[in-house]
Amino acid sequence: MSGGISTTHDRAAQHPRFRLQYLPVLNQNENTDVNLIFAGTPEFAATALADLIKAGHHIVAVYTQPDRPAGRGQKLTPSAVKQLALEHQIPVYQPVHLKSSTPEGQAAQAELAALIDEHRVNVMVVAAYGLILPQAVLDMPPQGCLNIHASLLPRWRGAAPIHRSILSGDAETGITIMQMDAGLDTGDMLYRAPLPITNHDTSATLHDRLAIQGGEAIVHTLAALDHYQQHRIKQDDTQVTYAAKLTKAEGQIDWRQSAAQIDRTIRGLQPWPVAYTLMGNATDTPDTLRIWSAARTDGASMAAGEIIDVTKDGVRVQCGDGQAILITSLQWPGGKAMSATQILQTQKLHAGQNFQ
Repeated sequence: MSGGISTTHDRAAQHPRFRLQYLPVLNQNENTDVNLIFAGTPEFAATALADLIKAGHHIVAVYTQPDRPAGRGQKLTPSAVKQLALEHQIPVYQPVHLKSSTPEGQAAQAELAALIDEHRVNVMVVAAYGLILPQAVLDMPPQGCLNIHASLLPRWRGAAPIHRSILSGDAETGITIMQMDAGLDTGDMLYRAPLPITNHDTSATLHDRLAIQGGEAIVHTLAALDHYQQHRIKQDDTQVTYAAKLTKAEGQIDWRQSAAQIDRTIRGLQPWPVAYTLMGNATDTPDTLRIWSAARTDGASMAAGEIIDVTKDGVRVQCGDGQAILITSLQWPGGKAMSATQILQTQKLHAGQNFQ
């Protein structure tokens, strides 16, 4: 158990609320007296935890990953979930893992089982926890473990569903509340709530909207949990897609692609790993320029990757389909991200130059 850290965390309150659209709110007697254990780590999970606290559920304990080094000083830093739990005097547990194959994992399982038994825990809610829960753990709560997944399953099972939905040009994504099993996001679906993806969404903005929707969805599901578990829906395995982990190499722009595809790459890889392009000549090592924001615009009769013009509005670059990308924020190696006006003032870029 951990203690001693208190910080302000109520990210959900900073965003407008989104009504759930996929299934109607039930008018039967809602259950807000659920004894539960929450398992999660990052901001996405902390938003859901905040909503569960506001809904009045009895959160017996919070499980989150061990503190990690962060920042320039690499100081051990608690997760967003831990910080919020401690603010609300909720006991925090941070096992390294819960695997049945090691003494440490077995001890962690025994501790969890004791908590569930002592406090008559009904269910465990999991959101971006980051640790594998073996079948023995999934079977401990009487009503099992529920996962808040940031996609409309069975589309985008796996590690990076938010990014992949933008990169693939999906028109919508959403939240699925899933009854967990031992597979990778393969459990039965209890509740789905769609959310449109706008042409301006980045992975960061979509993450925050989905985090809010995830909190609302889990509160709604718990209010009628018996109903949703009785009407659970199996996933259609013929419709499965996998959201593989992101790599830095995916960020390199191929200017031969369409402006629409390049625009999705820039938005989908922000804030990490960030799209980039190379600039240099045959004899020099090229500079890696990170592209923080951009928009689609009209092109010209120029080669793909060639700079059309540099103005106070941005750097206009020709794409492979005849359209162009207008870069509005760019970062040189070792520097800070620059606005369009600042890029113009550097005089480093001009019409006719080519990005590799």
